[in-house]
Amino acid sequence: MNLQDLQIVAPELIVLIMACSLLMLDLFLSPQRRGILHLVSILTMALAAIITLRGHPALEATGTVMAFADTVIRDGMGDLLKVFAYLIMIFVFVYSRHYLKQFNMYRGEFYSLAMFALLGAMVLISAANLITVYLGLELMALSLYAMVALKRDDRRATEAAMKYFILGSMASGFLLYGMSMVYGATGSLQISEISLAAAQQGSDSMILVFGLIFMVVAMAFKFGLVPFHMWVPDLYEGAPAPVVLFISSMPKLAAFAMAIRLLQDGLSSLHHDWQGMLIVVAVLSIVLGNLAALAQQNIKRMLAYSTISHMGFVMFGLLSGTAAGFGASMFYVITYALMSAGAFGVVIFMSGKGIEAEKLSDYKGLNQRNPWFAAMFAALMLSMAGIPVFVGFFAKWLVIQAVVDAGLIWLALLAVVFSVIGGYYYLRVIKIMYFDKAKDEAPIQAPSDFRAVLSVNALLMVVLGIFSAPLIAACMAVF
Repeated sequence: MNLQDLQIVAPELIVLIMACSLLMLDLFLSPQRRGILHLVSILTMALAAIITLRGHPALEATGTVMAFADTVIRDGMGDLLKVFAYLIMIFVFVYSRHYLKQFNMYRGEFYSLAMFALLGAMVLISAANLITVYLGLELMALSLYAMVALKRDDRRATEAAMKYFILGSMASGFLLYGMSMVYGATGSLQISEISLAAAQQGSDSMILVFGLIFMVVAMAFKFGLVPFHMWVPDLYEGAPAPVVLFISSMPKLAAFAMAIRLLQDGLSSLHHDWQGMLIVVAVLSIVLGNLAALAQQNIKRMLAYSTISHMGFVMFGLLSGTAAGFGASMFYVITYALMSAGAFGVVIFMSGKGIEAEKLSDYKGLNQRNPWFAAMFAALMLSMAGIPVFVGFFAKWLVIQAVVDAGLIWLALLAVVFSVIGGYYYLRVIKIMYFDKAKDEAPIQAPSDFRAVLSVNALLMVVLGIFSAPLIAACMAVF
């Protein structure tokens, strides 16, 4: 370890130091002064973003720079994903504060665990070695398990935490076993060296192919893809809304980075093998996710199945195996994380008096109670549905174009059909807000920072749709 290594991982060090500092600071703060934790967390995200955006001299010259005996890589893809992770974390902190205060959960543990989960995601995004991949994944996962169980007296939250922990542990076991087989076949844990060895052996090495299968299964668990999706609806329904907001957004960026590091950077020579596996899970996810969402009366479960469907679309760009496809998937996962954060922000906005607004009927007549936020929620739903002008349309367009360019026309047609089917349950929410009579016509209010951030979040769906070219170009440029 030297000074240059520390400079390369400066964003991770800042998050680590501040996460530990929050643990200590919480011991000395009275409940009335816990707003300091909230402020420190947001300032940490801003500082980490500044350090990340400043880059590194070697990064500007070569495009990539390695640290800690080549176990950590810093490149354009990692920096872009981290910047959006910081932005989403700011959304999470602002939205969550409103909920935590109302539901008597305003404690330092939420902020500390969120920061440690972010740190794990950052390590995973910058992983250049299988050990680093596993360390980042487990740090993020263990923090998320604890966050789901934060509402200790809630039976559903405890049940969701247990399911998430057990199935998450299984996925980690699959990943570790797959990594051990890849190591046995290639003799290295370094992703760049694995790539060279895999190119020489190809599909002739059965151990390498079996290792690939186990790793793809583990990644499918982490993405929540069918048939490894069983934890997603129960977790979304049972966990507190701020935790679901967090899990549905930021970790998806880390999961995408893990897929790129393992499949493209490490095992690109086996593209034909993992392409077939991704096609299967993508098709199943889009079909089941959209059809199951149609039957839901609980908005958190509806958004859970929506997530499964969207992650299937993310797979489209990955399975194409092209730089344009990877860029399209990256654009999709970034925009989806922003959409999901905003959607659960509205769920938190509607929750109160110790009761979460889980049922679709809770959103009846929202336009009568708060026209502005009804419009914001409508923008988020239309973007998720992939309606033109909104950014969700361009995200779907790019990944469908990637599979068309890969010669998979039938897959593109299936995606279009189920995009139309999926539009129904998003439009149903808009219909409920605007055309159904409210049970309670009392106006709904929220703190000024909450209103401002949720407005920015929702308006981004329009702004990024109209001016999508810069972000698309940034995503394409890193591959």
